[in-house]
Amino acid sequence: MELSGYGVGSRVAIGEAVRMPAPLPEPKDVPFRGDEAAEKARAEASIAAVQEDLAGRAATAEGAIKEVLEAQSLMAADPTIAQLVDQAIEGGKTAERGVFEAFATYAETLRSLGGYMAERVTDLNDISQRIRAHLQGVPVPEVPERDAPFILVAIDLAPADTGKLDLSKVLAFVTRDGSPKAHTGIIAAEKGLPAVVAVAGADDIRDGQELIVDAGRDLVIVEPSEAELGAARAEQQRQAEIEAAPLEPGALADGSAVSLLANVGKPADAHIALEHGAEGVGLFRTEFLFLDRDEAPSKETQIADYTALLEPFAGKKVVARVLDAGADKPLSFLNDAEEANPALGMRGIRILREKETLLRDQLEALRAAQDATGADLWVMAPMVADAADSEYFTNLGRSAGLQTVGSMIEVPSAAVVAEQILETSDFVSIGTNDLTQYALAADRVLGTVANYQDPWHPAVLRLIGMIGEAGAKAGKPVGVCGEAAADPRLAVVLVGLGVTSLSMAPPALAGVRASSAERAPGDRAGVSRHPASNIPCVAARRGRERAAFDVSGRG
Repeated sequence: MELSGYGVGSRVAIGEAVRMPAPLPEPKDVPFRGDEAAEKARAEASIAAVQEDLAGRAATAEGAIKEVLEAQSLMAADPTIAQLVDQAIEGGKTAERGVFEAFATYAETLRSLGGYMAERVTDLNDISQRIRAHLQGVPVPEVPERDAPFILVAIDLAPADTGKLDLSKVLAFVTRDGSPKAHTGIIAAEKGLPAVVAVAGADDIRDGQELIVDAGRDLVIVEPSEAELGAARAEQQRQAEIEAAPLEPGALADGSAVSLLANVGKPADAHIALEHGAEGVGLFRTEFLFLDRDEAPSKETQIADYTALLEPFAGKKVVARVLDAGADKPLSFLNDAEEANPALGMRGIRILREKETLLRDQLEALRAAQDATGADLWVMAPMVADAADSEYFTNLGRSAGLQTVGSMIEVPSAAVVAEQILETSDFVSIGTNDLTQYALAADRVLGTVANYQDPWHPAVLRLIGMIGEAGAKAGKPVGVCGEAAADPRLAVVLVGLGVTSLSMAPPALAGVRASSAERAPGDRAGVSRHPASNIPCVAARRGRERAAFDVSGRG
């Protein structure tokens, strides 16, 4: 039996299903007639214990999971939650019921905001479960432990669960809910763990059933036939051979260079990227240094951390994105104003323009780190919407002594006026996750609209084609640093659309390197040139049967 969902990565796993324990049931809403002060103290102690536990996990975590755990720790400590719990207890609720209702109310508020804030609902539900388990003195419903490797099946996974998966035991995971672009999917990609999420029928998978998880084809096969198992094993062997291939620079079959870069979040990620054969860094998320702080780090602190990340890349390209705050990463020292839709509000370069001193400090710290390490530093601004944003940031970067200053294109307006942005930007880098979300008006974290969160959509490819064409005319580089770059089939299509570098989670580099090397410009995974235009036509979409469409709109 085949079940369809949305794959994370392109790997294949074969194994026995083990189901995640069911979430704690909703606490009964019965009147509380005990000691109100004692009940408040009990709730306060459990909240503090969970907050401390999450903070401790964050301190030893790395990459995207560190950022998520830090955010969860801050949520658990949010005084709004404590106030809601106290109010519920004063209204005659038990501590368990008060915690349940407080987090449910908070989650509904975030869900109504949509965008990045809605992504935090899974985190809130996870924290609620942990606090209520502590109150009841029962284990938190977490990933089960087994002696033999297995495939995890769950309703959904909180980022905290995904981050601590034992890769020697968990071969893959399958969820009924979720989205491939939410934090859980991003963490799975960072770990190189195959997954298929938003799977209709996942609830019917039983413990002990044999599964094939084929992330590249968005499929879960339950109780596969011998023929299906044989095909899956052959694909695993092919992928193993790709992983063992020499770590050579990215290139097409005709020798055309395609830079293969890594997405990193902090200094410890640098060595992981190099081990996977990254030629440099295509996205350095500098916000790791700003999270979990009441004030911005000093310039000296920034210089030390940036230097630590750049040192392993002496002589290599490193593209640093300046602080991308706002939306799902609110920082009190930047902007504490409430916004009805923060994904469309003061984030990225918009808020940095309001806090120019902070931006200048960051740019000067990055330049100092470049001077100390000899890395080929490129710096770009997030959430650029038009040529005015680009001109502002480029002028500021030049005044800080930076030589290569560019713009991220995540907003459709920036794609439409890419040629104007490239008049002042030295390069552009496409964030395909947000570009897809904004182009299709589809929240990237909602499983209900995950079918729209698709970089293969002709509208998205047409926007990318416009950017590529503008880059070619200006003679300036066009990179992709969104998750689309990690899809071996799509990566070569992006190159056909004018992209000159691809940046991804390090585990994806081997597959993309092999896919690129197999193809020449006239043979790019179903890409052909339309005779009436110079924009490719695409005849494949992640292995699904689909009629060919022409991104130029003429075919």
